[in-house]
Amino acid sequence: MDNEKRQISLQRAAELKSRIDDYLEERKKIPKGLELADTLEARKKKILQVLGGSEEEWQDYQWQLKNRISDVDTLNKIIDLTEEEREQIQEVATKFRWAISPYYLSLINPQDKFDPIRLMAIPAYKELEDNCNEFDPMGEEYTNPAGSITRRYPDRLIINVTNECAMYCRHCQRRRNIGEEDIGTPRSVIQESIEYIRANEEIRDVLVTGGDALCLTDETLEWILRQLKEIPHVEYIRLGSRTMVTMPQRVTDKFCEMIKKYHPIYINTHFNHPIEITHESKAACEKLANAGVPLGNQAVLLNGVNNNKYIMRVLNHELLKCRVRPYYIFHAKHVAGTTHFNTSVDDGLEIMEYLRGYTSGMAIPTFILNAPKGLGKTPLFPNYMISRGKDYVTIRTWEGEVIEYENHQTQDIRELLD
Repeated sequence: MDNEKRQISLQRAAELKSRIDDYLEERKKIPKGLELADTLEARKKKILQVLGGSEEEWQDYQWQLKNRISDVDTLNKIIDLTEEEREQIQEVATKFRWAISPYYLSLINPQDKFDPIRLMAIPAYKELEDNCNEFDPMGEEYTNPAGSITRRYPDRLIINVTNECAMYCRHCQRRRNIGEEDIGTPRSVIQESIEYIRANEEIRDVLVTGGDALCLTDETLEWILRQLKEIPHVEYIRLGSRTMVTMPQRVTDKFCEMIKKYHPIYINTHFNHPIEITHESKAACEKLANAGVPLGNQAVLLNGVNNNKYIMRVLNHELLKCRVRPYYIFHAKHVAGTTHFNTSVDDGLEIMEYLRGYTSGMAIPTFILNAPKGLGKTPLFPNYMISRGKDYVTIRTWEGEVIEYENHQTQDIRELLD
């Protein structure tokens, strides 16, 4: 390589490096669970002291479920609340249920009223002031042909198997199903769902979710997986679960050994902020990956949590460290009691515009807006094709450069090679 080419290369490298300076600076300010191990350990010890638990119990997911915090008095012993906040949480609880696993509560910074984990986990009075009265924005009641199925597409469907979660997200799209107690879908209803799949051979992809599919016992979940695996036209099964985020203790060695019997199985989870990626949640993801389970992440764009291009970039990088592929960013739905989380569609497009070219393709999910009333996922993209002519297209590169690109007409390969 001659000196002139090397100088051009060095100049271009310096230009590219300058484009990442802002991110490198902002990245330092974003809290990351993997870097806060000592802080999280101290919070864990305080929670164990309040609950009278041991380290061994902390690692038991059944203890975590049994000891979910769902009363203001216990919460106040762990996070200092004002009298007004206590009263407001109690009032919200009369309409919208809440519960937080001890593990997930340990992620909250008790000194920060606008901590992203706190926003997602602890009720806010704004939930009662919401003017939105929509509880089923996806029209799931009208896409239920049998059992507990939701069907929106030609070749795939959902089975809802429980209303239980380790933590009830304040932005939940199915909060209408939470109720006042945890109820697994009756086996007879699940069986009806499976029989519907068996009778419709175009169904090749089944998503088992809820609530949270991993809140079922291993035995119940295996009962479902075994039957689905026996159906010849079901090519693979997906599980929807946030337990890797909110209760990573659920991913036991026993569970991983069970799930390996029913491959191909995919799991989509739901990390929204880099602080949720801790050594515990990373270990849970790695266990599943080592068991041969491909993992995808479906983040939701939430006001005050992650509607920030730097936070989303850090999140996606942290996910890849855990062998989780950023899959979707969902535009938040308009659901009663949750619209304070809603953002502009432009927020999502700005994030997508920023990610393209500035990070690897593996770290770039698809931005999705769910069309109302069950009309399906609609991908949204920044506009990179500006115009087109008869034999060219005008495009905009990730750096904003506008160029014309020759657009060949497709010809029949048999004619070309004959």
